[in-house]
Amino acid sequence: MGNGDKGRPSKKSKFPNKEEHRNTVIEDDYSYYPEDNDDDYRDGEGKKRDFTKLELKPDHENRPLWACADGRIFLETFSPLYKQAYDFLIAIAEPVCRPESMHEYNLTPHSLYAAVSVGLETETIISVLSKLSKTKLPKEMIDFIHDSTANYGKVKLVLKKNRYLVESPFPEVLQKLLTDETIRRARISPEGTNGGDGFTVSRSLGEIEGRHDELLNEAELAAVAEEKETHAFEIDPSQVENVKQACLPNALNYPMLEEYDFRNDTINPDLDMELKPQAQPRPYQEKSLSKMFGNGRARSGIIVLPCGAGKSLVGVSAASRIKKSCLCLATNAVSVDQWAFQFKLWSTIREDHICRFTSESKEKFRGNAGVVVTTYNMVAFSGKRSEESEKIIEEIRNREWGLLLMDEVHVVPAQMFRKVISITKSHCKLGLTATLVREDERITDLNFLIGPKLYEANWLDLVKGGFIANVQCAEVWCPMTKEFFAEYLKKENSKKKQALYVMNPNKFRACEFLIRFHEEQRGDKIIVFADNLFALTEYAWKLKKPMIYGATSHAERTKILEAFKTSKDVNTIFLSKVGDNSIDIPEANVIIQISSHAGSRRQEAQRLGRILRAKGKLQDRMAGGKEEYNAFFYSLVSTDTQVT
Repeated sequence: MGNGDKGRPSKKSKFPNKEEHRNTVIEDDYSYYPEDNDDDYRDGEGKKRDFTKLELKPDHENRPLWACADGRIFLETFSPLYKQAYDFLIAIAEPVCRPESMHEYNLTPHSLYAAVSVGLETETIISVLSKLSKTKLPKEMIDFIHDSTANYGKVKLVLKKNRYLVESPFPEVLQKLLTDETIRRARISPEGTNGGDGFTVSRSLGEIEGRHDELLNEAELAAVAEEKETHAFEIDPSQVENVKQACLPNALNYPMLEEYDFRNDTINPDLDMELKPQAQPRPYQEKSLSKMFGNGRARSGIIVLPCGAGKSLVGVSAASRIKKSCLCLATNAVSVDQWAFQFKLWSTIREDHICRFTSESKEKFRGNAGVVVTTYNMVAFSGKRSEESEKIIEEIRNREWGLLLMDEVHVVPAQMFRKVISITKSHCKLGLTATLVREDERITDLNFLIGPKLYEANWLDLVKGGFIANVQCAEVWCPMTKEFFAEYLKKENSKKKQALYVMNPNKFRACEFLIRFHEEQRGDKIIVFADNLFALTEYAWKLKKPMIYGATSHAERTKILEAFKTSKDVNTIFLSKVGDNSIDIPEANVIIQISSHAGSRRQEAQRLGRILRAKGKLQDRMAGGKEEYNAFFYSLVSTDTQVT
């Protein structure tokens, strides 16, 4: 679906082809299977792979997946073991494509790094894969899993008293890290070290892994009683991002473990905050939180849930468990207000313990601990600030945050937002997003900026479970009028050509018809998206509908959104791309797209997410299964046009 630019009408899916999708999802991880790339085929191109060496097990029909030597895994969704197999695969592999009957996943160094970060051991990964696979596990896959997970957990990044330390019980590993020029430059000259190699050495009793209510044998107790030495060196806070990147699997291959033992943190004050009784996380929300808090500590990482699946409750739940000061980052002032509301809605946090920091609202919380909700821009801004703003930002920089909660985390790799990570000091980082996709292919930067992907819910499974809406997507082909098409062919300027196909009278009529049909016949709430501001203004003015774009004031945005949510008189609003991220409009169930950023999968997924939340009114209407679809996404396309 796009901005109405087609060489010729086609009923083919607008999603990228399989090759593009694999290259985007796993990027350069193909290099780990170089011997398989030459004879690969996708979409009928190239030579076919030879699967004759795969040895089927006698009871293969009872097992749900195929494991291939090149790292690809195929999962049958109709298997009785699908749910268990899905939860396991999403923890160890990257999803490539997930249609209705068969899913494809790919093992990569980063996906295996994420697996061991949530507590899965190497032998467990191999054992469970073997049990679920229809064929004997290929030796190449077993070796790859061993190679990718051998070094995980040997190095930790720890924040203590506002100082970043690289820790390891193995001094030889730290010595190896310091052979890297980036890490060597980031090291702060040691003072008061008590190790011959210049490392700080600390001693502590061992820890009991797992649940404390399990029985312990004598060997475990003896191991815990032994003192353990930890070696460490300090690094420059501004270089943390570069050091973490240098340790990733595709570099030194010593991925840094970032865990926060928040229960034993006596230095940072506690925040009096619990979930309210009515806040009942759904099963998939609980599952995502269990990946974050699996061993009693808080792991840094990313949770991927479709729009409307309750990311806000997951974020508030995480903050409520850690019970330390929380810095929540959103993309704009409207979403700051919405996040502040979500904290008050789902938790028992006191009014004076939560504050907003935007250009129009500069609040401070009372007491030693609290929640600050602000935007990426407010923290990353490097220009001149007012005296009041400077005091607040200085406090944000100097405080040790228990949790850095980041909404719409797919925007973070942009250079301006990356600055936020280096400015703020936090023990745990949690990124939330619905679309772990970027068109600039920098999404893998999140592995060192934030942490590995902890959990990803499957869209279709949530639809089947009734947790999100069932959306019908359609391209509406709008023939160009003779006059507009003649002018379109004459013009060479791309902006003028765009204006012609966006303002195509037949596209306007189609938009008008769809609005009238859904408002009058169904009583729906409609969002019309347009990236072209001229078209947005003209359509909204001619159809007498309110609109929101970049220049709309915060007060006006809030007023329009509130009317859309509560008034029966305002059933359609026009939005520019400012509505793509972080604006919570749960009442909407129809989207009409008249122009968009061509080729952006992230933008389409974000817009689709605006209507994914299950609606009570529609659920009542659907009682008895009278309607298959309860949300609609229309992309209006001017035929015989193309981007130039």
